[in-house]
Amino acid sequence: MSVFQEKPYDLPVLDAVGLDISSQASFLRTRTQTCRGFRRGLIGIGSRSKGRTDSNSDHSGAHRGAHRQRSGHTDGSRGIALEPVSPVSPLRMSENQWDRKATAIDKVDQDSPELLDRKVKALLNKLTTENFDSISDQIIMWANKSEQQSDGRTLIKVTHLILEKAMDEATWSEVYAHLSCKMMEKISPKVQDGGMKDLDGNPVSGGQLFRKHLLRRCQDLFERAWVTREAQVVTKEDSYFALYSDGYYAAQKAKRQGLGLIAFIGELFKLHMLTERIMHECVKRLLSNAENAEVDAIDTLCKLLTAVGRTLDTANASSHMNHYFSCLKILAENPNFDSRTRFMLQDVIELRQRKWQWRKAAPTTATQLYKSVRTFP
Repeated sequence: MSVFQEKPYDLPVLDAVGLDISSQASFLRTRTQTCRGFRRGLIGIGSRSKGRTDSNSDHSGAHRGAHRQRSGHTDGSRGIALEPVSPVSPLRMSENQWDRKATAIDKVDQDSPELLDRKVKALLNKLTTENFDSISDQIIMWANKSEQQSDGRTLIKVTHLILEKAMDEATWSEVYAHLSCKMMEKISPKVQDGGMKDLDGNPVSGGQLFRKHLLRRCQDLFERAWVTREAQVVTKEDSYFALYSDGYYAAQKAKRQGLGLIAFIGELFKLHMLTERIMHECVKRLLSNAENAEVDAIDTLCKLLTAVGRTLDTANASSHMNHYFSCLKILAENPNFDSRTRFMLQDVIELRQRKWQWRKAAPTTATQLYKSVRTFP
């Protein structure tokens, strides 16, 4: 059967008829040079398939394309207006162009507070019991940059960052306490603060300077939190502490940081960085208003006694401890407190009765847990 290769004059193009692309491409290869009008309707679709092999057709197609570009015609098969392309001027460098090398670490001032804050915070986020030695050495290296400073501002900044991290993450207070103990031992004796003197009038340096800054900051935050708590008792309103309000979230954050501070202070005491006198003063301060005690103060007291009770409960301090726990028993029987508060007080009382032995085992590290799973029969 012969194929009719010429399109009648009054028939539409095959795009309107609906002939698929593969059939159009095979049909294009069988046409002759005489069907120029038919080829003009399918030239765009045929170029998207396997391509043309006829050099004369390529030459004629290029000639027609150039003619349409000069005349501003539109390619009907693609629907794209072929406009003449105007020359494009080359890009010019702006005066304030962004340079990647300008943001590199070696281009940043190593003594800038922004870099110190960013680096130390990143190290504190990575600090765990498994990589404690390597991360703590890097933090000490940053603190020792105060050797060239007369006011020890870098050491003070590192001290504040450690304390802020310990307050926000009470679960890791033991790790941050061990970090503080190591810093007190490893800080260079060349680090000094001209504004801080000892009893003999000599400047405090090295680990003792770090200890003084740390304890002074802890005392300041503890006193400030206590004043804020007393002010809230006087000026507190129900609308201010409404659920999901800004005041509610601010109070929750202050409570979390207060509990974190107490836990951190307790861990410092267990490492002998604080004296028993300081701890007894903290407990007495929390029990000073036992008749009208606030729930936040009771939470703080229970947290403190849970952390330092075993170390603080000695023969010399038995009279003080007996007085503390007699007050706790009275508070535990107070019907004005909710069940959670009374049970929390009862847990602390029972903890002392068990000679400060926990019912549950101590938390394990990820490595210990992994070993226990691997050795499980």
